[in-house]
Amino acid sequence: MRTVYNFSAGPAMMPEPVLTRAAEEMLDYRGTGMSVMEMSHRSKQYDAIFQSVKASLREIMGIPQTHQILFIQGGATLQFSMVAMNLLKTSADYVITGEFSGKAAKEAARLGKTRIAADMASCGHTRIPSQSELDLDPSADYVHICTNNTIFGTTWNYVPQTGGVPLVTDMSSSILSEPVDVSKYGLIYAGAQKNMGPAGLAVVILREDLAVPNPALPGYLSYAAQLKGDSMINTPPTYGIYLLGLVLDWVRDMGGLEHMKRYNTQKAALLYDVLDASSLFKSGVDKSCRSMMNVVFSTGDAELDDKFVKEAAASGFVTLKGHRSVGGMRASIYNAMPMEGVEKLAQFMRDFERKA
Repeated sequence: MRTVYNFSAGPAMMPEPVLTRAAEEMLDYRGTGMSVMEMSHRSKQYDAIFQSVKASLREIMGIPQTHQILFIQGGATLQFSMVAMNLLKTSADYVITGEFSGKAAKEAARLGKTRIAADMASCGHTRIPSQSELDLDPSADYVHICTNNTIFGTTWNYVPQTGGVPLVTDMSSSILSEPVDVSKYGLIYAGAQKNMGPAGLAVVILREDLAVPNPALPGYLSYAAQLKGDSMINTPPTYGIYLLGLVLDWVRDMGGLEHMKRYNTQKAALLYDVLDASSLFKSGVDKSCRSMMNVVFSTGDAELDDKFVKEAAASGFVTLKGHRSVGGMRASIYNAMPMEGVEKLAQFMRDFERKA
């Protein structure tokens, strides 16, 4: 049984039933006499796992046949470069709403011409730009956004209209938290370590017509080559893919993405209700774009923030310290965080304010 509630932004907690099942299958996966960790990625046993995980992801996310699924190492960070290597021909638009969208733009700028279609640094990344604020180039190769911002606690509450230009999004910290109309995106990528499984695996959902062969690219970095090799150009992160499959089974058992959205909305509301009623804790995030996944807040006093984090940890609420670039506190409440953990944290916040 867990002894703490882990509010880490990533690697993050995983569903307890997933960890229990993985532990049960650790030494002997379903009568094979071996662990999944030990299986050849070319074996029939592992191929059955691999194909099942892809099928489950397609089913649960409603991924249309126009889009293909890749499992790639290197996390979302490698995708900052791979997206530009494969899609950037003339120019690409980037919308900067936080640290990781900014990093993606910098990596792309190493490889070709980029434009900043909006940069929310001017407001401290406390909100998402409206459609009218986006300065989009109708001839761009693609538009890049980050759907949810883990550091600043903001999220896109709409899908931007790009006039037919492919929309690319880093969905690392919100994937599987709610339904997504995949058909509206040219490419979705996500590191697994927040809502999908352990660190080391990135999932890429790619509209197939965007995977144009480029002989100048190293094979591993080519989406076309990865599709042709079915993510098996080298040994893929086999155990991470297996654990993703267990997470998908859990999501299905929980009621799918419609249920996850309701559940996550309820969890987030518990903390935002505390913040809205508080005279001690502050959240600078615009209410129209508050994240369900990452709730950021502070007292405005660094010493008091530090006291809160230490006392929370002593009470079993760990990893609440905010990102080093912004300070304060951050409660990451991904799918695996149970309602009970959020309820107890909300009560701890009320008690801390009464004693402050």
